[in-house]
Amino acid sequence: SSRSTKLIHGGVRYLEKAFFQMDYGQLKLVFEALHERKTMLHNARHLADLLPILTPCYNLYEIPYYWAGMKAYDLLAYASNSGLALSRFMPASEANRLFPTLAKSRPDGKSLQGTVLYYDGQFDDARMNVALACTSALAGAAVANYTKVVALTKDVNGIVNGARVKDMISGREFDIGAKVVLNATGIHADAIRQLSDKTRPSMVTASAGVHVTLPDYYSPTSTGLIVPKTKDGRVVFMLPWLGATIAGTTDSPGEITMRPRATKEDLDFILDAISDYVTVQVRKEDVLSVWSGLRGLATDPTQSSQDTENVCRDHVVMREEDGLVTVTAGKWTTYRRMAQDAVDTVLETGGISGGPCVTDNLPIVGAVGWRADLYTEVAQNYVVPHRPGAIDTKVAEHLARAYGDRAARITKIAEESKLGKRLVRGHPQIEAEVVYCAKHEFCMTPMDFLAHRTRLAFLDVRATEQAIPRVVELMGQTLGWGYWRRMQETRKALAELKNFECPV
Repeated sequence: SSRSTKLIHGGVRYLEKAFFQMDYGQLKLVFEALHERKTMLHNARHLADLLPILTPCYNLYEIPYYWAGMKAYDLLAYASNSGLALSRFMPASEANRLFPTLAKSRPDGKSLQGTVLYYDGQFDDARMNVALACTSALAGAAVANYTKVVALTKDVNGIVNGARVKDMISGREFDIGAKVVLNATGIHADAIRQLSDKTRPSMVTASAGVHVTLPDYYSPTSTGLIVPKTKDGRVVFMLPWLGATIAGTTDSPGEITMRPRATKEDLDFILDAISDYVTVQVRKEDVLSVWSGLRGLATDPTQSSQDTENVCRDHVVMREEDGLVTVTAGKWTTYRRMAQDAVDTVLETGGISGGPCVTDNLPIVGAVGWRADLYTEVAQNYVVPHRPGAIDTKVAEHLARAYGDRAARITKIAEESKLGKRLVRGHPQIEAEVVYCAKHEFCMTPMDFLAHRTRLAFLDVRATEQAIPRVVELMGQTLGWGYWRRMQETRKALAELKNFECPV
């Protein structure tokens, strides 16, 4: 949930498959995703935004091909009342003004003929995840972090009626009873299904997506670049994100694990692929962070194919014979529809009455009072404890974007506790955020904060390493850690950070 490509999209590639393979399932997925794209941009206004993306054309025949594809994308979006902005052809000269580092010619000698500009959404995935948990808690849900299911409990008829769980912080185990148990564990869905019945065939295949973080000068601050087909046929992209550039490719089979890591071959491919399309001298020493994410794809357990590219991306909701409900596959863009379908099945399974789903128009925590110029209010209303005057504008923009209308709570902590300093030079995260996240956002470990509440580990490994001691100190003060616990958390954070280092 934190290692995605950060795009909220209908799926241009899925639309291509829908037409060429006459696949209604792919078309339905795009149609549904376009609607959910607009919903997500509205319900999470502080975390999601519109992103213009260029598709470069170095062959003349690519211009009508990509233009027609994007116009079909527009048509579907507006047909579902979910249009954002119209795509258009952009001449090479205009494209180079908008994206100055876009190569005017490739190493094979072909010159840029123009680009096709289209629009999708972009968001902060890990903060979206946390905001959804906080929104659920406000709505009355009991939310528990670091709680592992170790067994499913059943009644005398063999129907699942709860779970045995383990608190991974304290080690304590306890039972939770339920009318219906919903298995929404992503790539680990099969592990939970097989807790109930070891003979169940697996239905989830993991697709790995590797991403590299590069300095901001690799791309402009508000325009992305996607190449639909590189030398080996894979997609490669460069997208601006939180003051840096992320580059990557997707769709290679991956092993299901809690700590996926990129390989040296993955890193070399991405750097080599983007070097054909940018004027920047692409260097391994420029890499700030590397991460690999796993996405669950629902497959037919009777088939043995490992080709993740051709598996349909639609989500699956399944009710087992023992009453266990599983929702899996899908993608971030359609998370809300996945939840709606899953809860509808839960209500039906448990014979529970409930009204219609209301989340289609339910702003998440932080979005209600957010507006595009909120950072100015944050800057003007905050007095820096160690010097007079307004807060640093970059810090104000970061707080407004990351926390929405809750930003004032962080600045209040900073004022009252004199925690307004940046955690590390060159990045806008401040000390007060550590205290706020530990108190209000289920933040239990230093890497929770550095990777999943702020995104520092994804943006800059070396800066994260410098920030760990202060983060441990602040979390220790807030959560009451002793000396040995602080030492233990420091060692764990440094070990986890190695997952983001360049593979060798």
